[in-house]
Amino acid sequence: MSFKQLLLYVLGGFLSMNTYAQSPSESNNFPPNATLEQCVDFALKNRANINIAQLDEEIAEKDIAAGLSGWLPSVNMSTNYNHNIKIPTSIIGGQVIALGSKNVSGLTFQADQQILNAQLIQATKAAKFSRELYKKNTENTEINTVVEVSKAFYDILISNEQLGIIEANILRIDKQLSDASSRFEVGLVDQTDVKRAKISKANSLADKKRTLEMLKYKYAYLKELIGLNQEDNLTLSFEEEDLETKILVDTAEGLNVTQRVEYQILETQKKLQLLQTKFNKVSYIPTMSAFINYGWDWRSEAIKDLYDITVPRSVFGLNFSFNIFDGNKKLQNLRKSRLLETRLDWEMVALKNTINTQYQFAISAYQANVNDWMTAKENLQMSQDVYDVIQLQYNAGVKNYLELMTSDTDLKTAQINYLNSLYSVLSSKLDVEQALGNINTNQQ
Repeated sequence: MSFKQLLLYVLGGFLSMNTYAQSPSESNNFPPNATLEQCVDFALKNRANINIAQLDEEIAEKDIAAGLSGWLPSVNMSTNYNHNIKIPTSIIGGQVIALGSKNVSGLTFQADQQILNAQLIQATKAAKFSRELYKKNTENTEINTVVEVSKAFYDILISNEQLGIIEANILRIDKQLSDASSRFEVGLVDQTDVKRAKISKANSLADKKRTLEMLKYKYAYLKELIGLNQEDNLTLSFEEEDLETKILVDTAEGLNVTQRVEYQILETQKKLQLLQTKFNKVSYIPTMSAFINYGWDWRSEAIKDLYDITVPRSVFGLNFSFNIFDGNKKLQNLRKSRLLETRLDWEMVALKNTINTQYQFAISAYQANVNDWMTAKENLQMSQDVYDVIQLQYNAGVKNYLELMTSDTDLKTAQINYLNSLYSVLSSKLDVEQALGNINTNQQ
C-alpha cells in the first residue's frame, strides 16, 4: 500500500467516524404550518434530551461489548534487549561459572484465553438488563417530551384563540366608541360613554400587547422542547385541532403501576442488583485461563553478532488462581448488595405510593376541569345571548351604554374562561394518560 493510499484510508475512516451520529450542528427541516403530530415527531428526533438518552444507549452498548470482550482471546507481543554489565553466575561443582551472554534479546507473541472468570460471567448475564435499563430511560424521556410538547402546543393554540377574541372585542369597542361619539355629538349622551369606550379599548389593547408578548415566549419554549434553533422559523397549523373532540379519557380504567416506565426502570434495576448479589456469591470461585506463546531469543558477546543465531521457544500452559482470604472484602460486598436489594424494594414501594397519589390527583383534577369546562361552555353561550339582546336594546335606546359595557365584559370573561378551562382539561387529560402509562411515543 502506497503512502497516498494509506493517507486516503485514514482520512476516510476519520470522516466516517465524524458522520456516524447526528450532530447538533446539522440542519433540521421543520415543516411550515406544523401540526401537533409533526411537532411531536420532530421533537422525538431532534430534542437534545432524547438524543442524549439515545447516545447513552449507544455508549452502554459499547460498555457491554467491552465487558464481554474478555471472553475473546487476547494476543500480546513483547520484546526486550538487555546488556549484562556483569554476566549472571552460578556455582556448579564448587566453581563460579558465568551463565549467559553480554547481549541478550527476545521477542514473544502470547495468546491468552479466559476459561473461568466470575466477572465475565456477571457481565454476560447483566448485558440484557443493562440494555433494557437504558432503553427504558430513553422511553421515559420520550414520554415526557410528548406530554411537554403537547401542552406547549395547546398553550399556543389557546393563546391564539384568546388573541382572536381580544381583536374581535377591539372591533366591537371601536364600533361602540364610534356610536357613543356620534350620540355625544348630537347630544343624546354625555361624554361619559365616550370615555368609558376609550378606557375599554385601552384595556383591550393592553391585553393584546400582553398576549402577543407572551406568545413570543411560548413559541421560544416550544422551539426549545422540539429541538429547533431559536433563530429558525416556527409556524403552526391549528386547522385540524378540534380540541373538544380530544378532551375525553376513560376514567374507569384502573391503575396498573407496572405500566409506568419509571416502575419498569426500578424493576430492571432490581434484576441487575439480584445479579450483582449472585456475582458476589460466586466471586469466590477460582479464575482459570489458558495461554500459549511463541518466541525467539538472541544471545551474543558482541552486539554486532546479536541477531546472527536465533533460538526459538514456545510454551502452552494453564493459569489457576484462588483467593484464600481477602480481609472479608467479598463478604462485605455481598452484605452490601443484599442491603441494596432491600433499598430497591422500598424505592418500589415509595414509587407505587407516589404513582397512586399522582393518578388520584390527575383524575380528580381532570374531572373537576371537565366540570369547569362544561360550566364555562354554558356560561359562554348565555353571555353571548345576553350581549346580543342588550346590544339590540342599546341600539334601540332602551339600554344605556354602561349596561352594554357590562354585558360586553361578561362575554369577554366567559370567552377567556372557556378557553382557559379547555386548556386545563387537555392538560389534565395528558396528566391522566401519563399517570396510567398510556402515552404513545410512536408518532410517525
